Amino acid sequence: MIFLPVGCEKDDICVDGDTPLLVIRFFDSTQPETPKAVDQLRVIGLGNGDPVPTFADRSSLDSIALPLRPGEAETAFVLIRDSQDEDGVETGNPDTLLLSYATREEFISRACGFIANYEELASQLQTDSENWIQSIEVDTTSVQNQDSRHVSIYH
Repeated sequence: MIFLPVGCEKDDICVDGDTPLLVIRFFDSTQPETPKAVDQLRVIGLGNGDPVPTFADRSSLDSIALPLRPGEAETAFVLIRDSQDEDGVETGNPDTLLLSYATREEFISRACGFIANYEELASQLQTDSENWIQSIEVDTTSVQNQDSRHVSIYH
């Protein structure tokens, strides 16, 4: 006796199911329209302890993309300018950025499942005696894609 399949099922391949990253652009505080790279930038997620893996660690960049925590109402990052490792000790000037938001899950497909979009984005800079970040501006309160910046940081 031979059995032959009498039906097929479409392959489940996910092609557009990624939760968007938060895009931050850095600008010159004296010339707000001019992008300005942050030298030797390292970004560490608070509660994680490791540098974020979405860009090269200790690079000089004027734009970065950061992952937010979908199961939380806020995510905090330490942004370190002029970061260096001196005998296992982190040097440089750290500033702490707190991002708060509401998470909205969106069903993409059976293959992709759900992604998280973020709404009501707000930011807060923890002040200290040596902040290198002068000001922060939320450009859009909704994070649904990575096509444009969500936050501008002036330094």
